[in-house]
Amino acid sequence: MSDNQKHPSPVEIHLHQKSRILSLSFADGKAFRYPCEYLRVYSRAREEQSSELPVTGKEEVNIESIEPQGSYAIRIVFDDGHDTGIYSWESLYDLGINMDKYWQAYLDRLAAAGYSRKAGHGEGTGQQLTLNIMYFSYLVNKLGQQTETVKAPASVVDVQSLLTWLAKIKRDRGYLLAADNVRTTVNKQFAELFTRLDSGDEVGIIPNSPNPPKPPG
Repeated sequence: MSDNQKHPSPVEIHLHQKSRILSLSFADGKAFRYPCEYLRVYSRAREEQSSELPVTGKEEVNIESIEPQGSYAIRIVFDDGHDTGIYSWESLYDLGINMDKYWQAYLDRLAAAGYSRKAGHGEGTGQQLTLNIMYFSYLVNKLGQQTETVKAPASVVDVQSLLTWLAKIKRDRGYLLAADNVRTTVNKQFAELFTRLDSGDEVGIIPNSPNPPKPPG
């Protein structure tokens, strides 16, 4: 592979604003989900790179817009006003491949600077979420209700953990809510399993098939 091909170009870019995640799929089959905070603190902007201190206070930062820069990069506009960071495909690929290592290095720099990082969006705050659940199709009859308001435990932070918790409390009917059997919406928008949840969200649970799955076993 030549130097020009070392870092493939993305074939898909998707911003999940509610979850504060930018997802990229590259031509070599690799796919990454970048938290907005991670991209913000690893901005290549000159004013950020020249500082000896780590960027702090970006736990809840989000991306407002993404602007193409030719065919080689994007400019990310964050909601804290930072809009000078240019992210090339090469740098994004590097940030994806080395995410665990770079994130730990950032946490280490924070600790050395004496900064106590707060939990970011969706990392769990130890508080319960109040969620409005809507069931569709055969789920209404099988579960005996069309809507319910639940107090989810602190372990529920996203769609995946919500489905897992609901399946547990529904007991012998929980298999109906397995992630493979349903699709979900959050506030009337189709959601991914990693979509983060906030108190007050409306979550729709829609079967993938018109016919209910068979019970396991």
